[in-house]
Amino acid sequence: MTANFDLFGDPVPANHGGRGRPEHVPTLENRNRVNMLLAMGWSNERIAATLRVTLPTLRKHYFSELKYRAVARDRLDAALLMKAYEGTGKGRLGPFLKLVERNDLMNFGQISRPRSESAEPKPEKPAKVGKKEEALAAAHAPDVGSPMGELMARRQQSMSH
Repeated sequence: MTANFDLFGDPVPANHGGRGRPEHVPTLENRNRVNMLLAMGWSNERIAATLRVTLPTLRKHYFSELKYRAVARDRLDAALLMKAYEGTGKGRLGPFLKLVERNDLMNFGQISRPRSESAEPKPEKPAKVGKKEEALAAAHAPDVGSPMGELMARRQQSMSH
């Protein structure tokens, strides 16, 4: 008995062409797809729509995958880490170290690498002043280099005291 496949590569159920809708046949590819979509945080409704099945059919055929929803992302991360680790034997150390660093940051509840302690904060840039504001400030500030400016500076000092 050979298995027939449809246009999408899914197996054709035995009762195809008979009365009623043919029963869904879960495949390894669909099981892997469900695991991947769970790891990405997809809802059951969205996964069922992607597989073109109803929610009860999804729960019936993919129950074992759905019950591990809480650890699906961890399982994906573990698989990626193992693939990267296998690459270290071939001289590809960068991807593995990147995943290790991301894992370490995640363990400490951080999203990105903290700034180094010795790095000083950048000084704030002064606000840009337009031409009108600059002219107004110059009008209120005495020109100390001229006799009139000296007189105005002494007046402002005497008024402030």
